[in-house]
Amino acid sequence: MGRSIDVKGVRTAGFRLLTGAWVTSLVGDGVRTVALPLFTAVSTRSPLAASAVAVSVVLPWLVVALPAGVLVDRWRPRLVVAVAHGFRAVVTGLLAGAVFTDSAGVAVLCAAGFLLTSAETFADSASQVLLVELAGDDLEEANGRFVTAETVGMDLAGPLAASLLFWWNPAACFALDALTFVVAAFFVVRLPDVRGGAPDTRGDDPVGALRVQLAEGAGHLFRDLGLRVLVLAVAVTALCAAAVNAMLALYSINVLGLREEFVPWLVVVMSAGAVLGARLSPRLAPKHGAGPVMVGALVLLGAAFALFGAVPLLPVAIGAVFLFGLASAGWNVLSATRRQRLTPKPLMGRVTSAYRVLAWGLSPIGAGLAGPLAAETSLGAVYVVSGVVVVVTALALARPLART
Repeated sequence: MGRSIDVKGVRTAGFRLLTGAWVTSLVGDGVRTVALPLFTAVSTRSPLAASAVAVSVVLPWLVVALPAGVLVDRWRPRLVVAVAHGFRAVVTGLLAGAVFTDSAGVAVLCAAGFLLTSAETFADSASQVLLVELAGDDLEEANGRFVTAETVGMDLAGPLAASLLFWWNPAACFALDALTFVVAAFFVVRLPDVRGGAPDTRGDDPVGALRVQLAEGAGHLFRDLGLRVLVLAVAVTALCAAAVNAMLALYSINVLGLREEFVPWLVVVMSAGAVLGARLSPRLAPKHGAGPVMVGALVLLGAAFALFGAVPLLPVAIGAVFLFGLASAGWNVLSATRRQRLTPKPLMGRVTSAYRVLAWGLSPIGAGLAGPLAAETSLGAVYVVSGVVVVVTALALARPLART
């Protein structure tokens, strides 16, 4: 059962439990993140199908995340995360059954992707509340540990497991994903009990109360210059990253000539770069300033995207994906810390969800445009265009990022 929080910090028992829940669930996410687009590519060989599934996975950040943030601020975040994990365990279990029985068509894959991410919007906002409350003053280190856990689970252990299981039976990938959510829920229910930030003010007008609380979160996001700059940078980067991710399996198979079971190893290489980036960025920021380090990370990310698509050679691709991980992890650690410090705790769920909507709301557009762009030009063009857009955005926002 839950207990009150007496001590905060990354070395407490509560934070260790939270880290365990992260690592476990993120291993499953890593398996699914590789297996779902790879299964789509192998079973359909269609850029349009790959694009449709990618859109379904990111669309909830646009249509579900805002109300999810309001509800997270009303509810106990520990309960929200536990229920979200349980729901995702059921959905991935059903998806495993559909894949095993050869009944997982594009519609089933899209529906599963949408439902899983919808639950994730709740878990993500609630986890931010838990992170801030349990970490106390150790926010930079806490975010570094989260990105490291994300990298180890989602980008290293998960893809490795997917590489082994997919060759044996793709359904096993989704079955393992379901199991990881069950184990993560066990960790979560043992966490200290943290209250949500806002009271439940539904009264006789729940819709009106929802609208008011949504406006509070979005209003703070737009009033704060630092948050506005972060949102713009992440929105453009997320659009490009969605396009890149949507085509990764097809590009690796059709252009680089990788065998299907070796595609996850590119994600493993990316994770090695991300581990380094998560460790370097908190050390570089005090010396050079968080803003310049974030700008440098975005420029490096865009250059790596362009290199990956412009030079379709396997050794170059391996180096480029290593830089994907290095740059993205460096940006994620510092941008998350800045957002958390600029957000009042009672608004954490709502501001986080509004930030996700505005930052990731363009992701469905990026994923949706990737297929037609690749079909009309080439798969490599998706990476070159995305890289140029990210570099231009970083240079345009360099001064306000440094100021805030």
